[in-house]
Amino acid sequence: MQTFIRNALAKVAVAAAIAGVVLSAQAQKKYDTGATDTEIKIGNFAPYSGPASAYGTVGKSAGAYFDKLNAEGGINGRKIRYISLDDAYSPPRAVEQARKLVEQEEVLVLFAPLGTASNTAIQKYMNAKKVPQLFVSSGAHRWGDYKNFPWTMGWNVSYHAEGQIYAQHILANKPQAKIGILFQNDEFGKDMLRGFLEGMGQKAKTMVVMQTSYELSDPTVDSQIVSLKGSGADTFVNLSTPKFAAQSIKKAADIGWKPVHYLANVSNSVTAVLKPAGLDNASGIISAAYVRDPAEARWQNSAEYKDYFDFMKKYYPDGDPANSLNVIGYSMAQTMAQVLKQAGDHLTRANIMKEAANLNMTLPMLYPGIDVKTGPQDFYPIEKMQMIRFNGSSYDTLGSVLGM
Repeated sequence: MQTFIRNALAKVAVAAAIAGVVLSAQAQKKYDTGATDTEIKIGNFAPYSGPASAYGTVGKSAGAYFDKLNAEGGINGRKIRYISLDDAYSPPRAVEQARKLVEQEEVLVLFAPLGTASNTAIQKYMNAKKVPQLFVSSGAHRWGDYKNFPWTMGWNVSYHAEGQIYAQHILANKPQAKIGILFQNDEFGKDMLRGFLEGMGQKAKTMVVMQTSYELSDPTVDSQIVSLKGSGADTFVNLSTPKFAAQSIKKAADIGWKPVHYLANVSNSVTAVLKPAGLDNASGIISAAYVRDPAEARWQNSAEYKDYFDFMKKYYPDGDPANSLNVIGYSMAQTMAQVLKQAGDHLTRANIMKEAANLNMTLPMLYPGIDVKTGPQDFYPIEKMQMIRFNGSSYDTLGSVLGM
């Protein structure tokens, strides 16, 4: 009997030892290039010079948020080393900087690289290298193509989804509308137009009375606005970028055309678009937003705004807290931080993408009711927007949040 007990105890001890080895193996830290026990290396490029240098503040505010995290001890005990380079909004330069970040700096992930053309230029390279091109700072629909580009994911609401949201609003509120559409003849304009027409469904055939486009090289869109008025359209879906948006608002007023006016999110800035067009001319314009505008007084007593403002004052004192682009960088960095927290000690590139496709969170400076959700077959983190209407000086919310 004693021999039997000794043998049984020995077997238990062996089993326990084996289990311990298995648990130890499971608990082992796993790293790819760019991650260690003490550091996580994150790459970025942004246009700090060139024609779109105003967008460079997105990269700076994101970096400032990582500084804040580092001052608080980092993420899971590791400090963020953020390497942000200037691509001057030039696709060839973006290719050069992406290669430098991946091959020389050996970053774990390329985070929030900005611009549609720049990111299109590096997308195949990043996927061939199997390095995350994560939370691309652009609304192009292509960043959600998880089947063909499993290492690329966007962050901004896609232009396609925004177009669908305008269609939802028109169908619900003006089902007899006669719609005229102006769009920019590039990926931005075509993405949004395609989303709008898909959102309209079969109604597009009867409700859309005219579509017209313009080129970025065109001096004005005056002739297009005259043609849209002549079409009999009583609803204007304006899918244009800031310069042409301001022109179209002013021209419509000049010729006495007063349609229900829907304006793309990229062009709804009061200071950059509506003031140059004339605030009275812009009164009544409908748009959509997902990030709270920090310049609006209604947010400034909220805890979320106060936290953001304090962050800007301490970690990015040269930045303008009223610039919504800084809210974008701040919010994107918070999303990246959540992915790293979820990844824990398993800091491989494959696991970073796995966790990026497993998000269900809210962000303090998004509109209430808008969240961040992803899945293995859903690479579009934000898919909702709040409809807003310009009252002549600021925007009011209009109805409920729309989207998926």
